[in-house]
Amino acid sequence: MPNNEEIVLLAHGDGGRLTHELVTGLFLRHLGNRTLAAMTDAAAFPVGEGRMAVTTDSFVIDPPFFPGGDIGKLAVCGTVNDLAVSGAEPRYLTAAFLIEEGFPLAGLERVVASMAAACRDAGIEIVAGDTKVVGRGQLDRIFINTTGVGVIPPGVDLGYHRIAPGDRILVNGNMGDHGMAVLAAREGFGFGDRLVSDCASLHRITGRLLAGLEGVKLMRDLTRGGLATSAKEIAASSAVDLWLGETDIPVGAGVKGAAEMLGVDPLYLANEGKFLAVVAPGEAEQALALMRADELGREARIIGEVKAGAGNVFLKTALGGTKYLDLLAGAPLPRIC
Repeated sequence: MPNNEEIVLLAHGDGGRLTHELVTGLFLRHLGNRTLAAMTDAAAFPVGEGRMAVTTDSFVIDPPFFPGGDIGKLAVCGTVNDLAVSGAEPRYLTAAFLIEEGFPLAGLERVVASMAAACRDAGIEIVAGDTKVVGRGQLDRIFINTTGVGVIPPGVDLGYHRIAPGDRILVNGNMGDHGMAVLAAREGFGFGDRLVSDCASLHRITGRLLAGLEGVKLMRDLTRGGLATSAKEIAASSAVDLWLGETDIPVGAGVKGAAEMLGVDPLYLANEGKFLAVVAPGEAEQALALMRADELGREARIIGEVKAGAGNVFLKTALGGTKYLDLLAGAPLPRIC
C-alpha cells in the first residue's frame, strides 16, 4: 500500500513502467478477475438470454470522499442502478480513471478498494479499464467513468407506454440523503453523523419486484434533480398527471432539519440508493411488501397516484393545499455525482 506522501505523477499515465506498475500493482490487485487479467484490448465475456442493456456515466463528485461513500463506490452503484431500474441484471462494468497529477496514491488506493468492495457486493466484475493522468490544475483531483452491461430477462417490459391512470407511485425510502450529505461535507457544516449518503446498488430490490409482479410498469433512480424532477419527466413523457402526497413522502429527520435551515427542498435533492416505481393498482400493496422485505426498502411508501392529465405533477401539501412541481431549475448543488 502506498504511503501518504506518494502521489500520482504524469508518468503514471504515459503507458510506461509506472503505468504498468499502477495497473498491476493497484488496479489489478483490487479489481482483478479472469477476464481483466487477460489484459487484452477488448474484453470477451458470456451473456445470458434476453436483451442486453448498456449504460455509461461519469462521476465528478466534490468532495471525492463523503459520509457513506466515495467516488469509487458511487461510480459502481450509479451505473449498476441505471441498469437495475431499466429491468436489467447487471453483469459487467468498465472503468476509466482521469487523475490529476499530485493526487495521493493512498487516496487512489482507497477509491479502488472501495470500487472492489462495491463490485463484490453487487456480484459484478470490472472487465476493462483505462487510466489517464493530466497536469496539475487541468481537472479537480479524480474523475471516473463507468460503463455497465446487463441483461434484461425475457418478459420484462418497462416503459412510459405502460403507465395508465390509477397506477400507484412508490419509493423505497427517505429522500435527499445523498445530496444533503455531500453538501454538508463540501461546505463543512457541523451536522455530525446525522447526514449520510444512501449510496447503494439497487439491483436486488428491483429484481425482487420484477420477479414477483407483472404490474411493475416503470422504475427510475432518483439522482440529479431528485424525486420532483423525475416525477415531472415521467408525467411529461407519459402524458398523464402524477399526484403526490407530501405527508406520504419519507424524509429523514436530519435531512428535513438541514433543508429547513438551508432553504433547500428535499424533493429536489439527489439520491443514490432510491428509486421510484409505477405499479398497477392491484399489485401496489404487494409491491410495498416486497420492497419492505429488502434491506434497502425498509422505509418504502406509496406516495401517490397516476391520473389522466397533460403531463403535470401536483403535490398535496401537509396544510391541505396543492403545489405544482416542475423540473429542477438551475443547479443549486452541482457535482453531487
